[in-house]
Parts: sequence; C-alpha cells; structure tokens
Amino acid sequence: QVQLVESGGGLVQAGGSLRLSCAASGRTLSTYAMGWFRQGPGKEREFVAAISWSGGSTYYADSVKGRFTISRDNAKNTVYLQMNSLKPEDTAVYYCAARRLFIAASREYEYDYWGQGTQVTVSS
Repeated sequence: QVQLVESGGGLVQAGGSLRLSCAASGRTLSTYAMGWFRQGPGKEREFVAAISWSGGSTYYADSVKGRFTISRDNAKNTVYLQMNSLKPEDTAVYYCAARRLFIAASREYEYDYWGQGTQVTVSS
C-alpha cells in the first residue's frame, strides 16, 4: 500500500510559479510510474503530466507543455510538479497518483493510488 500526500499548492497571480510536491510513504516509489492530474471547478479530472519509474520519460498534456515540468527524486520518495507561467485556467485541485508499472500513463484508470489533492488558485 502506498500513501501519497501532496503539498505546495496555494494562491498565486497569473504569470507566477508554484512547485508541487508529492511525498510517498508505505512503499518506495522507485518502481512506480507517477502522474499528476487536476480537477478544475465544474470540470472533470484531467491528465497533467506523468513520469516513468526512472524519470527517463515524461509526458504532458498539451495545455501545460512548455510551462510545467514533472520530476522525481526516488531517494526522497518524492515527485514534483514545477508550474511556471501560471494562468487562471490552471486553477484546480491537483492530485498525485502512482502506478504499479514502470511506464507512465495518461488515463486515470491506469493508476492505483491517489493523494487527497492540493488546491492551486491562479488569480488574474
């Protein structure tokens, strides 16, 4: 069993930056692919970014490509999402997810464990 806890959310002005962290406990994340998803007000949860177990492969939604960067530190059992050039439409609850396979994925059902989420609000 893996427990995931997100942190780093908050209120930021458009154009600003935030760095989200996802800390895992219970098991090492080094054999899990990881992903970030988000759910905006009145919207369905959507894929944001994913990273393979080694960090060698990363994937992004078109809406965040070039602005967000996913990374991981397996020694610290932590995954990060660096978010730059934030826009009001990035406002959402951001969720971290772990997948019991090496290869990253972009669909919710492919992930086995989820965090509780952290709120990100971008003001215009």
